Amino acid sequence: MINGGHVIIYSRDAEADRAFFRDVLEYPHVDAGGGWLIFKLPPTEVAVHPTDGPETQELYLMCDDVDATMTNLAAKGVEFTRPVTEARWGRLTRLRLPGGGEVGLYEPRHERATDL
Repeated sequence: MINGGHVIIYSRDAEADRAFFRDVLEYPHVDAGGGWLIFKLPPTEVAVHPTDGPETQELYLMCDDVDATMTNLAAKGVEFTRPVTEARWGRLTRLRLPGGGEVGLYEPRHERATDL
């Protein structure tokens, strides 16, 4: 089922931030194409914080088979807010959290840093 996460960090200087993760933190990485480095992260935690503003996040849960995972999650009452779309780097959809926010679910088609 869900076997990883993909965190996106938006940056005004992506090359510098990629260099920091690669050279300073020395995180293992793969090049998903065109210099888009994807880093293997250490074990991670997720915290849920209250907000009075918009409910936003960019967390993608990764799986090996998005269709099978959707079927399994839908059987548990999970609502999907978007149909599966195809991108060069994978197949993705979004699911609604019980609190009303959304997270992405995707089946990567690029080499995964979690496999390093």
